[in-house]
Amino acid sequence: MESEPVLVLGATGYVGGRLVPRLLEAGYRVRVMGRSAAKLESRPWSCQPGLEIVQGDVLDLESLKQAVSGCRAAYYLVHAMGEGEPELDETEREAAMNMVTASNGSTLRRIIYLGTIEGEQSDSSLNRSRKVADILGSGSVPLTFFRAATILGSGSASFEIMRYLADRHPVSLSAGWMRMPIQPISIRNVLHYLIVCLESKLTIGQTFDIGGPEVLTFEQLIQIYAEVARLKKRVMIPTPFISPGLSAKWLHMVTPVPSYVARPIVEHFSIGAVCRDNRIREILPQKLLDSRQTIRLAMERIEHQMVEASWTDAGALRPPEWTHRGDEEFAGGSIMECGYKIRLRASPEEIWEHVVRIGGRNGWYYGESLWILRGWLDKLAGGTSLRRGRRHPTTLYVGDALDFWRVLEVSPPNHLLLLSEMKTPGEAMLEFNINPVEEGQTELSQLSRFVPRGILGLAYWYSLYAVHQWIFRGMLKTIAKATGKAVLRGPERFTPKLPGLACRI
Repeated sequence: MESEPVLVLGATGYVGGRLVPRLLEAGYRVRVMGRSAAKLESRPWSCQPGLEIVQGDVLDLESLKQAVSGCRAAYYLVHAMGEGEPELDETEREAAMNMVTASNGSTLRRIIYLGTIEGEQSDSSLNRSRKVADILGSGSVPLTFFRAATILGSGSASFEIMRYLADRHPVSLSAGWMRMPIQPISIRNVLHYLIVCLESKLTIGQTFDIGGPEVLTFEQLIQIYAEVARLKKRVMIPTPFISPGLSAKWLHMVTPVPSYVARPIVEHFSIGAVCRDNRIREILPQKLLDSRQTIRLAMERIEHQMVEASWTDAGALRPPEWTHRGDEEFAGGSIMECGYKIRLRASPEEIWEHVVRIGGRNGWYYGESLWILRGWLDKLAGGTSLRRGRRHPTTLYVGDALDFWRVLEVSPPNHLLLLSEMKTPGEAMLEFNINPVEEGQTELSQLSRFVPRGILGLAYWYSLYAVHQWIFRGMLKTIAKATGKAVLRGPERFTPKLPGLACRI
C-alpha cells in the first residue's frame, strides 16, 4: 500500500461518510477536508489511525491546494443541494474549476467522481453530473467517472422515499416516473467500486455506468419493500398527469425528503436510469446485490440503529454570525432571548442521558401536539418538519439533523446547541447547558434565542412568546421527571450571564 494519502472531499455526505472508514479499514491513509472541522471531528471514524482532518473549502482555492498537496488520489463527492435547476450554477462550476486548478501540477494521479446516469434531454437537471465531470476531466489529472443509476441503502434519499411510501401509504398515487425502468445499486456495491478502482489502471480516465443486477420500476421497488417488510401489497393508482415538479411537492408532503432533494430524484427516474455500459462488471468484478437483499440489509441496519450516514448529513454547517458575539446589540438587529433553568439532585451524566434523546421518536418531552402542529406548518411552508427525525436515538454528532433543527455543538454531558432550520421570519437557536453547582447538585438550563427579520419577525416572536414560556417550563419539568431525581429548585426564568446576553421579551 502506498504511503501517500487519499483525499476525500465530501466526507460528511451520504457516500463519503461511509467511504472514509472503509478506506481506513483497507489500509489507506486518508485525508478529509471540510468547511467545519468540528463536524468532521465528530464522526465515529475521526480518531482512527491513518486519518488526517483539514479545514478548507472547495470554493477557497488556496485551502484546496493545501488539501491536495501530497495526495495520490482524490475523491470528489461534492454535490450541490439546490432547487433542481437544470443549469450548473456558478458555485458548482467554481468548485469544479478550483479542483482542476489545484490538481494541475500536484501529486494527484487521478480524480474519482461519483455522479448520476443522465438522460439525453438537455434540460434535465441530472446533466449537472456530466457537466461537473466535463470540468473535472479538463485538467491534467485523469478522471474516473462513475455514473450510478440510483443508490439504495439505509439513509439514502431514494430509500427513504420508498420506505415512507410503502410503510405509511397502503394506497398511493403512481406518477409516470414511478413506472419508468431504473437499475438501482446497493451502497455496498458502490463503495466497493470506489475503493478497488484505486488499484486498477484500467479505470484511469474512464467513465462507467454502475447499477445492480435488476432493471425495475420504482413502483416495483415499493412492492418489493412491502413484501420484505411483510406488509400487504400496496395499491398504486396510476396518475400519468402528475409532472415531476408536482410529484416532488407531493413527496415533500408525505415523506421526510424535501422537494429540493426529491425533484432531482424524480427527474432522474423519469428519464429511465438504466446502465448503457456494463464494462465495469468485467474490470472490477463483485457480487451485485439484488433489490431484495439490499432492502433487507438496509432494514436490518435501521432496526439495529446502525445507520452510518444519511442524506440529511450533507450540506455546509453555517453557524449564524451572531452565535458568538461580544456586543449586547448585534449589528443585524436585536437578539430576543428567553431562558429557564432547573436544579436537580443528580449528576450531569444522569441529566444528559435524557437531554441527548430529545426529538425523533422520543419527541420533545412536552406539548407534543404543538410540536407536531408546528412541524406540519413548517412542511406546508416548504420546510423539513419533524418527519426528518434523527439518525440515531441516543447519539448526536455535530451536523446531525434533529427534526427541524441542526446540531451545531455537542459536548457530552454538558452542552447541546441546536440551530433551527424551520421556515421562520428570523434565525433561531436552542441551547441546553448542564453544570454542577454544588456537591450532588446539577443545574439544567435551556435558552432560546431568536434574531427577527423585520416586523414579521418581531410579530412572530411576541405572538408565540407565551407559548414558548409554557413549553420550555414544561420541557424542563418533564426532563427532570424522566431522570427520577429530586427537583431542588425551579423551573425559573434566568438572565444569561455570558457577555452581552440579556433575556428580552
